[in-house]
Amino acid sequence: MSVAAFSLDNAPSYEKVSLQVDGVDLEISSIYKKGQRPPFVFLHGFGSSKEEFNDFAYLPHLSEYMNMSFLVKTAKALLAHYGIDRFHLSGHSMGGLTALLRAEEIPQRILSFVNIKGNLAPEDCFLSRQVFLFPADDADVFFNEFTERARRAPAFSNAIYASNLRRKVSPQVTYGILSTMVEISDQRDLLGIFLGLPCPLMLMYGVQNVSLSYLPTLKENGVELAEIPFSGHFPMYSNPPEMYRRITAFLERVAA
Repeated sequence: MSVAAFSLDNAPSYEKVSLQVDGVDLEISSIYKKGQRPPFVFLHGFGSSKEEFNDFAYLPHLSEYMNMSFLVKTAKALLAHYGIDRFHLSGHSMGGLTALLRAEEIPQRILSFVNIKGNLAPEDCFLSRQVFLFPADDADVFFNEFTERARRAPAFSNAIYASNLRRKVSPQVTYGILSTMVEISDQRDLLGIFLGLPCPLMLMYGVQNVSLSYLPTLKENGVELAEIPFSGHFPMYSNPPEMYRRITAFLERVAA
């Protein structure tokens, strides 16, 4: 039996990146690890953080890929900052939608795309559509009620997700982000955009999302479906070993 040894010498790096996007000065916190292969870029979801995917940097089969966090409007600028040209792309939830829209702009630069329950149809707006189903004039009131609904939802890992929302998200930005996600999901053919990408594709989803209406269409069109046991919308919380195993196996096949 072999055991991988980890030390500060092979640990990922944390960096604060100052950027200006649309005239707004931003400071982005990223995690990255340089390797010899094309990088693996990850965009986290609403209320999530880069630390939830930090373990990617320690997996032996993924040690040559880069894993970093982006905010929605800074993905393009941060890729340019790091000089990333062609790369493997992944994103969860809101990050999956952001990744899809970025991939649509630069399809020939995407080597593969692992979509972790990112929006592909209106039915995926189970969280974001709450801005219209449960409106509130006060941002704090809506955010508190949104958090409580997430905490009580009968799904794997919703409670732990809800427990961190207040620390990671400003209530004042919630409406703009969630309403835009609904608008895009309702008005654009996201499934068509996803299937039209000229690279290997995977959709990852928890077993509690097995009823998604578009899964047969994806399978018929050659998309790899990665169903994660004991998981719902948040496989990084519920079953990270299986999530990492499926992504590792996918990358090993498409990057061979």
